[in-house]
Amino acid sequence: MRNLIVVLGDQLDAESAVFDGFEPSKDAVWMCEAPAEAQLVWCHKARLVTFLSGMRHFAALLRARGFTVHYQATGEHPHGRLAEGLQAAIAQYRPAALRLVQPGEWRLMQDFAAIASATGVTFETVEDRHFLLPLADFEGWMTGRKQPRLEHFYRWMRQRTKVLMDGKDPAGGAWNFDTDNRESFDAAGPKGVPKRLGFKPDAITREVMAMVEQHYGDHPGSLKGFDWPLTREEALEALDGFITHRLPAFGPPCPGCSVWE
Repeated sequence: MRNLIVVLGDQLDAESAVFDGFEPSKDAVWMCEAPAEAQLVWCHKARLVTFLSGMRHFAALLRARGFTVHYQATGEHPHGRLAEGLQAAIAQYRPAALRLVQPGEWRLMQDFAAIASATGVTFETVEDRHFLLPLADFEGWMTGRKQPRLEHFYRWMRQRTKVLMDGKDPAGGAWNFDTDNRESFDAAGPKGVPKRLGFKPDAITREVMAMVEQHYGDHPGSLKGFDWPLTREEALEALDGFITHRLPAFGPPCPGCSVWE
């Protein structure tokens, strides 16, 4: 094997840079459901189902495209942590290189780099295309700042990307309109907001729901009525529905503000 491509649960993108140059005859994908990762941050059962069902749907998509996918599902392997599973996978498949998108979590990056070093495989990371800014550029922005503030970074990014800008000035004449989006509502909650789109769980999702109840039954929340989008197609449909029907109900419009026109 040339490359063992590691795909994490928050990196489910078929157009990811990690697949650039992928050759089914030489490369393979590795994905793992690691129980310990679900315990590090206590979360709602619905989030677990979304995360794990999303992973399984993505693995099915890659296989349909002819990719070899080594998928380790919950209950089908002895590894508690991702690092343990990856080390075993390297020993089993003996790749020349380990390739992955930069993890969003520093802990995982350090774990994977250490495993690659210990096993003698080449370790290659590629940038996450979901971000507008490369990590190195953000590190440059941070240099010398004793009190970095999100507001300052936000303005700098808008100037850099020309997003919501009228020349050198912010669109609408102000950098934000937070004070216009903080109207309160009574104990009954917001009124007149259109219902969100729901999606009936398919066979993969139903299997994951049963697994979550079995292995993570002590986690908070209920899966009753679960109908979240779990594929790219469903997510795009849900996004379009949100933007068209629900986003206009977020805060009052800003009179005379071009960003609301």
